[in-house]
Amino acid sequence: MPNVERMGQTLIFRRSPVITAWASVAGKKEAEGPLGASFDLTAKQTKLGASTWERAESRLQALAMQRLLQKREIGKDEVDLVFSGDLLNQCIGSSFFLRNTGLPSLGLYGACSTMAEALLLSGAFVNAGYARRAAALTSSHFAASERQYRFPLGYGGQRTPTAQWTVTGAGAVLVEPQGEGPVIPMATVGTVRDKGIKDANNMGAAMAFAAYDTIRAHLRDTGRTVEDYDLIATGDLGKLGKAMVEALFRRDGVELGGRYQDCGVLIYDPNRQDTHCGGSGCGCSAVVLCADLLRRLRAGRIRRLLFCGTGALLSPVSVQQKRSVPAICHAVVIERQEAKA
Repeated sequence: MPNVERMGQTLIFRRSPVITAWASVAGKKEAEGPLGASFDLTAKQTKLGASTWERAESRLQALAMQRLLQKREIGKDEVDLVFSGDLLNQCIGSSFFLRNTGLPSLGLYGACSTMAEALLLSGAFVNAGYARRAAALTSSHFAASERQYRFPLGYGGQRTPTAQWTVTGAGAVLVEPQGEGPVIPMATVGTVRDKGIKDANNMGAAMAFAAYDTIRAHLRDTGRTVEDYDLIATGDLGKLGKAMVEALFRRDGVELGGRYQDCGVLIYDPNRQDTHCGGSGCGCSAVVLCADLLRRLRAGRIRRLLFCGTGALLSPVSVQQKRSVPAICHAVVIERQEAKA
């Protein structure tokens, strides 16, 4: 009998992989937000002592991986595979960290959905026996992303009300076939959706339809309802995208209510930190997952989580060509081990 069953877009893992360790590294602005006390490490300088912002992002990943291994009390040679990605062209944040480390790696690009994609693939590889220990690792850096996607910081460009603030941070998760920690019993692979939105400063709206589509597919495939989850967390739609998802489900007669949150909303304090619509970036859902959501699971404050990473699949070239913004969302179920039964 195969170790996985497929139901529509959803993969059911017969041997639910276990999340045995996780680690988060965040920047100064993120440390000043509501989750500041929960991060494993925080950076006091934007460049983390590096010569460029891009090199600083690689250091974020290095610190997250180092902390992950310390918490699990293993060496890097005991990790079989790393799924990693970031927002930079050709994923140089990840590849420049991983070079010469000896860590077998598969690079990913799912924009802000990359942590969910990496977690899904880590679970699939461990469930299938292709890896004994797999790590999911993603990052983003505000200044590096601004340079690539928008304007040089010295330009002083005005941010539109719908814009989001790219999180400076990295998250790392270790997945194994057994052990203590939350389990991954299933995951839903998203499809690329494009509703014709061309405003690159309104990614929340572009991604909202992908999030709605994947969550709805997950519920259809599994026969579950919203009430089967203590928390459904998207990342990172921000305030506007979150409101759109709520409205789309309300149109279907489904109220998400207090069971639904968004990582881009959780990461910053809107009353003290001017980030407009909230946070975004590969590092946003990664650090919220590793600093907050998995802690809640471990403490028993939630028992079943649907973690839905959302990504806007644009590029500097597609923006310059005034093309629309495709988006994707992957959903990963994470449960306390006793909840699985």
